[in-house]
Amino acid sequence: MKIKMQNKLNKEDILHILNATDNEIINYMLKTVQYRENHLITYSKNVFIPLTEICRNDCGYCNFKKKSDDPEAIILKTKQEVLESLKEAEKYGCKEALFTFGEDADKEEVVKLKLAEYGYEKMIDYIIDICQMTLDETSLLPHTNGGNFSFDDLKRLKEVNASLGLMLENTSNRLMELPAHNKSPGKNPKLRLETISNAGKLKIPYTTGILIGIGETKEEIAESLIAIRDLYDKYGHIQEVIIQNFTPIPGIEMENWPEPSFLDMIKTVIAGTLLFGDTDVSIQVPPNLNNETAQIFLLCGADDWGGVSPVSRDYVNITSPWPGINELKKLTIDAGFKLTERLCIYEKYINSEWLNDNLLKKASNLSKHQ
Repeated sequence: MKIKMQNKLNKEDILHILNATDNEIINYMLKTVQYRENHLITYSKNVFIPLTEICRNDCGYCNFKKKSDDPEAIILKTKQEVLESLKEAEKYGCKEALFTFGEDADKEEVVKLKLAEYGYEKMIDYIIDICQMTLDETSLLPHTNGGNFSFDDLKRLKEVNASLGLMLENTSNRLMELPAHNKSPGKNPKLRLETISNAGKLKIPYTTGILIGIGETKEEIAESLIAIRDLYDKYGHIQEVIIQNFTPIPGIEMENWPEPSFLDMIKTVIAGTLLFGDTDVSIQVPPNLNNETAQIFLLCGADDWGGVSPVSRDYVNITSPWPGINELKKLTIDAGFKLTERLCIYEKYINSEWLNDNLLKKASNLSKHQ
């Protein structure tokens, strides 16, 4: 939680931070301290459920996507499989059901066939029923992250999700020509910005963020952060911004690609913190991607660890297991902060302006027992 700043940063300000050296970095780090209202660091206890690992995109850094002929690929989980995972998560006190799936997976024949077998034509219809089942039969709140959606599909998803998410990653069209995105039409920044903008028009609490280390320039990082800030200023729906670092994994196209430096991450987190310093938007850094350095980011202004699961792995970053809750608590306390659990929807959005009656009642009840 942050208190108000006087002036919003512009692109030149952000570039100063991203290019800072020596004592400049320390001075910027110290600036982030004055914008903290408290020493609370939040996380969401979730269960990560990939409905399908089939995806139309083929990102150079991705380990999530599987080929349809891969015998180990999740083609499409059944409702019963999903419900079993949800019930197991309930036993561990999880409150968020994170549903992920490859973008436009239902354009692949193998997924179409599975959907037809389950009585569905489109993936959007299936995920909406999955989310409704979650609300009806469990205590968890759905949070869906499945790529770009049309305005109409977002409108339907809003009725059965407490929040939604989509990583902007970067606003640069140039990256569409590099290994990161040259085989991924869904990573077109225009499409991503349109989806996030439509979520704002529909008043959907939203999670987004940037991915650094995939070939972008510092100017493109600055432009991407500002694009997110502009969307927040217009709609007020961005509840958290993720600063995520590319991590090479054996077998991916970019396995020999250099990952961003620790210093790059420090300066980007500082820039994000100061850019959003006059808002209550959280800055999140995934702890499992930064096991040995995670605490430093708290000193740079990050105030959220994101979703952490006691029951499921991170299917997107399979070589980077989540820390246990007790380990996360120790990391947080050692840095001088206090760990506290949150829902997948932040407190300021738990009202009738953002949620329908059913979601509001459920989120309010869960919030009271946090």
